[in-house]
Amino acid sequence: MEQPNLNYINDLSGGNEEFKAKIIGILKRELPVEIGTYMEQMTLEDHSQAAQAVHKLKHKVSILGLEKSYYLASDYEDNLNDNSVALKEDFEQILKAMEEFVEQL
Repeated sequence: MEQPNLNYINDLSGGNEEFKAKIIGILKRELPVEIGTYMEQMTLEDHSQAAQAVHKLKHKVSILGLEKSYYLASDYEDNLNDNSVALKEDFEQILKAMEEFVEQL
């Protein structure tokens, strides 16, 4: 499984540490909220709303340099829209890795 990293954020910031810190701050604030929304929708078995939450989370997946995981998240979003939970465990492993990584920043 690929690991979250700051490569994209480093490239995006171009060495501007203040900008980098702002992006990391946004990640630290938004990621737990978005994961919570996803988990809540899954508990309610509202696959349509869960798919919307996955759509938002895909952006965080990309920002954290998880290129292959982005495609898995996209497929999972499609599955949820088709009322299927195939790839759920894989997606949730990605979320856990992202959450642990961001907590350490």
